[in-house]
Amino acid sequence: MIVTLIGKPGCHLCDDARATIHGVLTEFDDVELVERSILDDTALRDEYAEEIPVVLIDGVQHTYWRVDAERLRAALRAVRR
Repeated sequence: MIVTLIGKPGCHLCDDARATIHGVLTEFDDVELVERSILDDTALRDEYAEEIPVVLIDGVQHTYWRVDAERLRAALRAVRR
């Protein structure tokens, strides 16, 4: 499973999201975190510039702006099944 965090450097919400994701992922040894910056990819910037941070689970948007640890945990468990 891959969790993708889309954001940009200097984004405090992105920093908060990263911390929450890292906390949740300590419970899952089979999940990889990939980070992408909207500054490095014009397609991502065009799609997500107003919503960062954005979290995808296996390429499907899970949430944006704020990451709720319990909701992310539940989504990862559901995808596992």
